[in-house]
Amino acid sequence: MTMKKWIVPMLSMTLLMPTMAGAASPAATAVKASVNTPAAELRAGLDYLLSEHFTLAVTAMTKAYDGTPDAAAAYKALDQNALDMQPAIASLYGDAGSAEFERIFRAHNQYTDDLVKATKNKDTAAIQTAEDKVSGFVDEFGNFLGTATEGKLPAAAAKQVIRSHEDHVQEVFEDYASGDYQGAYEAYRKGYAEMFGISKALSSAIVTQMPAKFESTKADTKAADLRSALNQLAGEHFALSVLQMQEQYEGRAASDALIRAEAMNTADFKAAIASIYGAEGAAAFEQIWVTNHVNAQADFVSAVKNKDAAAQAAVEARIAGFTTEFAAFLDSATAGNLPKAAGQAALTTHENQVQQVLTQYAAGDYTASYQTNREGYKTMFSVGQALGNAIVTQFNDKFQEAATPATTDPAAMTKVWMKVGSGVLNINGTVTQMDTEPFIWSGMTYIPLRYLSEGIGAEVKWDKGAQQVTIKAGSDTLVFWMNKDFMEVNGMRQSVGAKVFVNDDNRTVVPLRFITELLGWDVQWGGDKSITLTKSM
Repeated sequence: MTMKKWIVPMLSMTLLMPTMAGAASPAATAVKASVNTPAAELRAGLDYLLSEHFTLAVTAMTKAYDGTPDAAAAYKALDQNALDMQPAIASLYGDAGSAEFERIFRAHNQYTDDLVKATKNKDTAAIQTAEDKVSGFVDEFGNFLGTATEGKLPAAAAKQVIRSHEDHVQEVFEDYASGDYQGAYEAYRKGYAEMFGISKALSSAIVTQMPAKFESTKADTKAADLRSALNQLAGEHFALSVLQMQEQYEGRAASDALIRAEAMNTADFKAAIASIYGAEGAAAFEQIWVTNHVNAQADFVSAVKNKDAAAQAAVEARIAGFTTEFAAFLDSATAGNLPKAAGQAALTTHENQVQQVLTQYAAGDYTASYQTNREGYKTMFSVGQALGNAIVTQFNDKFQEAATPATTDPAAMTKVWMKVGSGVLNINGTVTQMDTEPFIWSGMTYIPLRYLSEGIGAEVKWDKGAQQVTIKAGSDTLVFWMNKDFMEVNGMRQSVGAKVFVNDDNRTVVPLRFITELLGWDVQWGGDKSITLTKSM
């Protein structure tokens, strides 16, 4: 059986740091970019669950084919991954949708297990039966996604990407079964990367279907793309590391191919660092990353295998040194946006989990080993979030979405969306994460003045001595004073109706009703306390 060799583009590292041409132009409205919007969170969650499904599916198949003692534990972890998807499905499509998802998705893990057994037994008829079941899954699951998303992800498109995923899984398995381990893990990296494209498409469909649930944020922003790209690199590093360490411990031939795959992952990581911090930063990264991290893991395996306590302690000390050195590198590179203490804590957790996966495996406690494996894999997505947040904070202008430029068309509408208790601000589809939130106090709704003003292209200045905020919007000048219930518009005093003040987040807040009436905005309230402001500009 020869599977079609699908060509999937690998991660484009140039997307990690958008060029200045991709940033918002001076004529457009600039808003703060964030990796932490509700839509980005959805995408990251799908990144994790879908990519973990791929890693566990391949692991379960290859372990079953080799008849290793941990094969049953690997399959159990794969099955648990499917069960862990259910709460997310239920939160979107209810219990009935979750039950239907389980029926379809969980069963297909068994189909791939059937394929392994048939291939191992060289049973042509059983192979065909298993392949037919997989094809049936592709059609059924594609139809489920098309129906669930109300066509936002068309069934035909869903079937195409699911079919491609299944082909990649089978390609990895076939190459592995034939002894072509290098080919298997080259296909593995392609198939793994594809899962992040699937999560982007699916999350985009869901947030388009349910804009209010995700506070009108988008899953395909530059910041969300960065977080996903870092998720991919970090998650793949962990998955390849634990596989390689197991293979090395057992003395299997696939170990060398996994070492090559790890080197390719390191090269991609280095390219990512170069796209952000230049060649010098990339070289510093590689030196730290390889010497006492990647190479040290191989030395750790040898020490465990040889039961050499002294050697194990020595390599653990090297790895501890790596966490200190790399945390300092990240702190310096991100200009303190990922502090050394936080980075070192995350790296130490990662290293401990990698080591524990191997020591539990060596002790024959396969259930515990795969549980730690799953915990460690999930940790990498926290790393992607933290590093992505630091980079976007550091270079925020480069991750801003193109905003709608000012227009002289009187029919053009500006639409502003915000929500009481939420930090999300959406202006004409461009989303920013505010560091404060609209709130209700004494029966009156207050909104942050600076974010709204800057969001619609106004200039905001703060005079600390006078406790005064000045806003210039076109030919108009508005002046507010802290703890005063009046303001000036082009030199004319206006009553605000309530005091303007600075909230606990150190942001100037004003009564919503006053500012909208003053500026001529139409206001619509949603049942979920969302606020939509519209005005012809």
